Amino acid sequence: MNRSKNSLYRSGFMLVLAVVVLVLSGQAFGSDDEDGGTIMFTKPVMAVVFEHKTHIENGLECDSCHSELFEMETGVAESKDDFTMKSLYAGKYCGACHDGDMAFASNTRCTVCHIGVKGYNKAMGKETSGASGGH
Repeated sequence: MNRSKNSLYRSGFMLVLAVVVLVLSGQAFGSDDEDGGTIMFTKPVMAVVFEHKTHIENGLECDSCHSELFEMETGVAESKDDFTMKSLYAGKYCGACHDGDMAFASNTRCTVCHIGVKGYNKAMGKETSGASGGH
């Protein structure tokens, strides 16, 4: 059972990574696509991917999050001191919907959003060889 769960997480990670690489090729942190594009958060941890398209396909409108939860400008949220997982768990930012009722809880399914340093480097086309830390 544990192996299939790990395999599922790994498959999910690879799918997210593939989408990120395709969408972000040549773009740094956010895009202005018609559907809102992809945002790559790099603070407070490296790195978290947010896909506007996924949320739109699930019936959300732009004003579901903007401007009550997030500003329209990329990078504003991650510049705030309270942009942390603790805040998400308390219902701020992504945690307003990712509460386990409306959407999966922000303290579950970590690799759906968190791609880490290696995933970020791959998405940005950077070298990933050498030793790395992590958990």
